[in-house]
Amino acid sequence: MYNKEQSNLLQKTTERLLLHIKDSRYETNHLEALRDSLRFHEYRYYILNDPLISDYEYDQLYKALEKIETDNPSLITTDSPTQRVAKGLTKDFPAVQHLVPMLSLENSYNADDLTDWDRKARELTGFSEIEYCVEPKFDGASISLIYENDLLSRGATRGDGVQGDEITTNIKQIRSVPLSAKFSEFGIQQIEIRGEVLMTKKNFKKYNDSLAEQNLPPLANPRNAAAGTLRIKDPREVSRRNLEAFLYHVSYYTKVDSSQMTDDRKPKIKQSSVNSHLSTHSGSLEMLWQLGFRSPNKEKKVFKGINDVIKYCHAFEEERDNLPYEVDGMVIKVNDIALQDKMGMTSHHPRWAIAFKFKARQATSKLRTVEYQVGRTGAVTPVAKIDPVPIGGVTVSSISLHNADFIEEKDIRIGDTVLVERAGDVIPYIVKSLPDVRAGHEKKIHFPQRCPVCGYTLEKPEGEAVWRCNNSLKCEAQVVERIIHFTSKDAMDIRGLGDAIVRKFYELGILKDVPGIYQLPYEKIKGLEGFGEKSMNNMLQAIEHSKQQPLYRLIYALGIRYIGETTAKTLANAAEHLLDFKKYSLEQLQNLEDVGPKVAGSIYEFFSNKENIQMLEKLESLGLQLKNNKKEMAVDGNLSGQTFLFTGTLAKLKRSEAEAIAEKKGGKILGGVSSKLNYLVVGEDAGSKLEKAKKINTVKIISEDEFLKMTGE
Repeated sequence: MYNKEQSNLLQKTTERLLLHIKDSRYETNHLEALRDSLRFHEYRYYILNDPLISDYEYDQLYKALEKIETDNPSLITTDSPTQRVAKGLTKDFPAVQHLVPMLSLENSYNADDLTDWDRKARELTGFSEIEYCVEPKFDGASISLIYENDLLSRGATRGDGVQGDEITTNIKQIRSVPLSAKFSEFGIQQIEIRGEVLMTKKNFKKYNDSLAEQNLPPLANPRNAAAGTLRIKDPREVSRRNLEAFLYHVSYYTKVDSSQMTDDRKPKIKQSSVNSHLSTHSGSLEMLWQLGFRSPNKEKKVFKGINDVIKYCHAFEEERDNLPYEVDGMVIKVNDIALQDKMGMTSHHPRWAIAFKFKARQATSKLRTVEYQVGRTGAVTPVAKIDPVPIGGVTVSSISLHNADFIEEKDIRIGDTVLVERAGDVIPYIVKSLPDVRAGHEKKIHFPQRCPVCGYTLEKPEGEAVWRCNNSLKCEAQVVERIIHFTSKDAMDIRGLGDAIVRKFYELGILKDVPGIYQLPYEKIKGLEGFGEKSMNNMLQAIEHSKQQPLYRLIYALGIRYIGETTAKTLANAAEHLLDFKKYSLEQLQNLEDVGPKVAGSIYEFFSNKENIQMLEKLESLGLQLKNNKKEMAVDGNLSGQTFLFTGTLAKLKRSEAEAIAEKKGGKILGGVSSKLNYLVVGEDAGSKLEKAKKINTVKIISEDEFLKMTGE
């Protein structure tokens, strides 16, 4: 879309604009430059995935444009970058008719199916060999877009194929969909193009993680997430979910009637390329790519004959898990558009295209029973045990049911036939039960009232979806999980005492609690199979080394609910000795940086428990460091008294390295955005923390390079 000369010019324009913005010298005459610059950087970010400026710099450009347009509403255009996110809610989604019906595709599942389809195509056309275009079959939600006079005029869902729901406002929130495109340069006045809306695996995981933080069940797969998002009535929420769109098919177009125009209004048509781009399917993908759409132009391949098509389909299937988005097959199309027209369509599908489906990621199975697992914090999780079934190359027999509400909402019963999905690297998930095939012997699942491990009465805290066992010190399941957490890499980092070894030692009575790690009977362990002198020495060294871990690691290792690594550092910096927290009131705890009422209550409860205090005293007697070594803390660095938070993926440093630099210079790391935060350091794919920080005037948003300049690193 942009050649090297245009890119260089726009980048220089951007740099000048940012200088003007910094000095508050941007004016109305910068309007078009701001729009062009923002469109260019949206293209670099959303289409090429190769940004040239930081998110913060993009936001500065956007705010400048927004202010000029707010002050001069008569200058606003429908394709301005500010016109994507609409204000207010969408009232409804009226039905609209597609210009051309959106038909289904004929499916194939093996090489024989493709060979047979190729034979029919050759017989139908009279050709001995046909040229095919092959591209990924995206696993998302189908859409249809109409552009008129170079502007996006309508977006719609597939619906029943003849008509769909009009969702133009929500389509505008997808930044890989241009609000305007120079179709007129290809002689096109009106065009209908088809595509697929996706949520990438990365954004899907991020969204499900946000649901987990709210104790809500995750979404089944990126496809459902994308389809559901398109029908959300709040366009701002649609924008926040970061959907993407691939446009892959021109279904209809009309040519510009230049005879009705004066010479100065006639479009500059690239006449030499019109026929080449619109005479083949691969050419149309190239045209869409040139116009700034994210088409599968780079993924497509053109082959003569079916044999190479089959090889490419199998090769692509091998790589499907390495893609950033979900695909469920390949689409093979006759490349010549005139030949497509000759072959025609049935009432169900075009004869000139076929889908080659990859191995299923979904399957049905019988739910035989439900077991209940107890985690480190006492959370009780129901786990469905199903008849083993292969899905996407993995045999699945156990699936989390998350919580009691999830079971009730989906009406899942023992004996049900359930639809199971495993998408990419996402864990198996029960999409739904199939009540239509129930035989009458299925039983409702009754969540236990007592802990399945220790028999303690379960409790469900207000505002949570999870039932918990609060018998934390005597419930064997919690004890084992707590030991495993204590020895983990981010906690005390005791290598050689992993999950399986801890469980084995516990079952043998060798290890019964956390202090027991430092009292292991080595002579007895030596007699166990798999424990030679070398492995014993390595374990002993790791255990001894853990005694010198900094205090914040010990605090994190204790597994206090809601205490992550950042809050653990806050606590470590607040006291001379860990047991000082016995004397802290709830109010004193809430006065600490980044400690709210919920976290404060959890800390207070932990240090009010006599058995926890006895455990800490025991650990200190065994040589662990409970004191805060103030000598290791910077007290007069150039960042002294400043608070920092990092979000997104940093380009030059790991987040832990960046935090260590800030702390070495006297800065403090917070765990969340609040008025106590001084600097938010923003990397790639920054999320909700950035949005929240923008609303707090006192928080300074800086890039990784600006942070490194501050620290002198």
